[in-house]
Amino acid sequence: MQSSKCIISKIFGVVTLLIFFSSLFSCDSFFKKEEDKAPLARVGESYLYKEDIQDLLKNNVSKEDSAAFVTNYINNWATKQLLLSKSKINLPQEQLSEFNQLIENYKTDLYTRAYKEALVSQSQDTIISDAELASFYEREKQNFRLKEKIVRLRFIELPKQFLNKDNVQKSLDRFNTKDERFLDSIGIQFKKLNFNDSLWVKASRIVNEIPPLTFENEDRYLKKSQFFELQDSLGVYLAKVTDVLGVNETSPLSFVKPTIKQVLLNRRRLEHIRKLETEIIDDAIKDKEFEVYE
Repeated sequence: MQSSKCIISKIFGVVTLLIFFSSLFSCDSFFKKEEDKAPLARVGESYLYKEDIQDLLKNNVSKEDSAAFVTNYINNWATKQLLLSKSKINLPQEQLSEFNQLIENYKTDLYTRAYKEALVSQSQDTIISDAELASFYEREKQNFRLKEKIVRLRFIELPKQFLNKDNVQKSLDRFNTKDERFLDSIGIQFKKLNFNDSLWVKASRIVNEIPPLTFENEDRYLKKSQFFELQDSLGVYLAKVTDVLGVNETSPLSFVKPTIKQVLLNRRRLEHIRKLETEIIDDAIKDKEFEVYE
């Protein structure tokens, strides 16, 4: 009479065979998937499959262009594979070892950097208060010297044949509450407009927006309290300059606020990463995952 252990062993064997054969003929089996793969080329033990280049083929490309692209891609792939194979045979072992170490170091850096960035992005506070911005600005004010003239102005570009130019000009220059309402009411007729004269703008940007204004004549027009009118074949350009700061003057806080915010966020991020690395080491030591031997 067979022992129970022997019977269980035979049953287990039969079940294993059934599972194996059912997987062979299953539409979802591993081997079936391999058979479905369409190889395009082989170099040694490396295969290039159709799905490897599927995403590279665009729908709007002709069959002739697709065929040429695939042929070129296969040849390039084969060249790289053959060169890689030859390099492993013919390069000195010391050099191969050095390259393998570089690859491992790069892979480690890639994984760890991505992991740290993911942790930081999940937990880092990205809100910088106005008080933090102002405090940093006051401490570092001497480092915020302008490298280019900046300007505050109101600006309108009119079509060449605009009929009500004189009233627009007076309202833009004076710009009281009534004038602002008037300009807003007919703003749809303007080609371009900017009424926000609290915003500092680089002089180079203004020169690009107003074709008749050039780097040679900007000092004539971009002066504090200056109103100017320029025109060319495209339109009429009206502007009232409300303030100007020149090269080497201190940047206003509003102008450098985005830069300061980025600096503070980068500092906070680096501090968070250092804290994270310290906590990882401390936790590993506590859990006996990390030990240093004398």
